[in-house]
Amino acid sequence: MITEPRPPLLRRLPAGVWVAAFWTSIVVFRFFTRAEELRHLFDYHGNTEDMPLVVTAVVTTLVAFLLVPLPLAAVAVALAGGVYSLGMWEVPVTAPVQFLIAEAVVAYCVVTRSRPVSAIATGMPLALLAGLYVWGAVNGYVVNPYAYGGLAATVLIAWLIGNTVRQSRTHAEALRGRAAEQAVTAERLRIARELHDMVAHNIGIIAIQAGMGSRVMDTQPAETRNALDAIEATSRETLAGLRRMLGALRRGEGESAPLEVAPGLAELDRLVEKTAGAGVRVALTRGGEARALPPEVDLAAFRIVQEAVTNVVKHSGTRDCQVTVEYGTERLAVTVVDLGAGTPTHTPGTGYGLAGMRERVALLHGEFSAGPRPGGGFRVAARLPIPKAPEAPEDPEAPEVGETSESSKKAETSATPAPSGRTEESALEVGP
Repeated sequence: MITEPRPPLLRRLPAGVWVAAFWTSIVVFRFFTRAEELRHLFDYHGNTEDMPLVVTAVVTTLVAFLLVPLPLAAVAVALAGGVYSLGMWEVPVTAPVQFLIAEAVVAYCVVTRSRPVSAIATGMPLALLAGLYVWGAVNGYVVNPYAYGGLAATVLIAWLIGNTVRQSRTHAEALRGRAAEQAVTAERLRIARELHDMVAHNIGIIAIQAGMGSRVMDTQPAETRNALDAIEATSRETLAGLRRMLGALRRGEGESAPLEVAPGLAELDRLVEKTAGAGVRVALTRGGEARALPPEVDLAAFRIVQEAVTNVVKHSGTRDCQVTVEYGTERLAVTVVDLGAGTPTHTPGTGYGLAGMRERVALLHGEFSAGPRPGGGFRVAARLPIPKAPEAPEDPEAPEVGETSESSKKAETSATPAPSGRTEESALEVGP
């Protein structure tokens, strides 16, 4: 059950209550500091000190109560107070004050109400000014056209202010909506990349192991058993990864998600072993000073190697590839090279693997290139910038500089290489 927080007291009570409390406090204060306060307020006989206060208090309180539910009625109340104040010849400033209150309500209507309502609210004070001017001229009163024109100009200024605020709010809402859409799109792409990188590699390994097992089922039962064991292990790993991702997605619904470390370059040795079981030997070389990397760089580098090796297994038609990870002071360089000679079987650029790698590198403001090598084969290279951070203690289990790890497993000669269908793309640099 979703419960909303209780709003503050200032918002729980209508604005009219606070305005009425303000004027009441003034009256109470004056009641204890001046004799016959109530008679002065309610028995008006030309008292220029108290009557404007009473009119202003009544008008502002009614306007505060009517502003939200009936804004046009609030404009009418303010204008009625202005017309009533015209009779106070000794306090001529009272009527313009009531008129300014009406203009404030007009600006509020322009900001928060529809165009027809705001047009009616703007027209009401203009119509009143025109009526008063005509009535004064017909009855022989001295009317000042400049005064009426000035008041009409203030009405238009109130409309302009309200319209400007309305447009600013509309523009801000549009920007917030666009930002929300971009955030949703970015999150959807991130999830799609993770699913593709996690599932595509493991499913490719399962497919190759299943094909190899079916071919040697009758002649080599032991190898069939090994293939089935590899399929079981890879399937369980894929299922665990899917559960972790679904758990993270459900975390927003109030359910706890398992907190497991995202894969990184430390998992490359396991990747080499799994790929060897699929019939492709991976020579892994680490250069430079191996050290802890920021999580986003570590994950991106591992996913790039994983996807590139998956493409080698599925499309290259070769049994060997070279993976090089070079640790630099400011950048991490990852290269995957194979000597395959497969012919593309589909239109270049239609897959999601290379696009996902390119997106990962672009998000980290790195450089990415992928395409066929002049001497044959395919090369994928990425350079990822490493943000400056305090130096971490050296990991005693980190591989030494220049250490090379090769899978000891050999693919059986009876296994047929997977059909070559690599997507070839020319080198593309992606940078900030």
